[in-house]
Amino acid sequence: MRTRSLLALLGTAAALSVSAIAPASADDTPVLTAGGAAVATGDVLTASLASGTAATLYSSATGTSGVSCAASTFTASVTDNPTAPGTATESLSAHTFGSCTSNVIGVLGVTSVTVNNLPYTTTVASDGTVTVTPAAGSTIQTTVVLRTLLGSINCVYQAPSLTGTASNTDNSITFTTQAFAKSSGSSLCFSSGYFTAKYAPVSDTTQSGSPAVTVN
Repeated sequence: MRTRSLLALLGTAAALSVSAIAPASADDTPVLTAGGAAVATGDVLTASLASGTAATLYSSATGTSGVSCAASTFTASVTDNPTAPGTATESLSAHTFGSCTSNVIGVLGVTSVTVNNLPYTTTVASDGTVTVTPAAGSTIQTTVVLRTLLGSINCVYQAPSLTGTASNTDNSITFTTQAFAKSSGSSLCFSSGYFTAKYAPVSDTTQSGSPAVTVN
């Protein structure tokens, strides 16, 4: 009886030891999932503006004077997607704007809005915080080309980083009044720019059916 009890005790101890050193379960949920499946490294994520919204670069945080774009899309590839809670990492390779207008006095129209210095590094934390940063020694930069009575002018705006919020309610990423400073341009270029945009839904275009991305 004692021999059996001892063997049983040793067996239980061994099982507990194996359990303690075993690797994490394959069922562990990563930070980013899409359609119930893990977003794999290398997957391409993309999103356009949420329906009925515009991307704006206004001259003040509370004003409505500046540039408004009815179309905008970003594309990023996933470089790391650890187990949640954690922080996933992406490389933002493209960020485009179209159908842009301006209500700045003296400006006749917007020729283009171009994001420079790509790619940017984007991190997405489990709490929904999204951070966009440039490569070391660089800046986040946007060049706005305006048509004026005096001809075409280039307005260049820069920011050290951008912070947004991801929401699973509509699989969106929202940026609100992110501050840019004018680095070059004529007096018709406003001295500061505040960027606001909501992108939804963010989709994993690598997976079949391009399911929406959820943050865990």
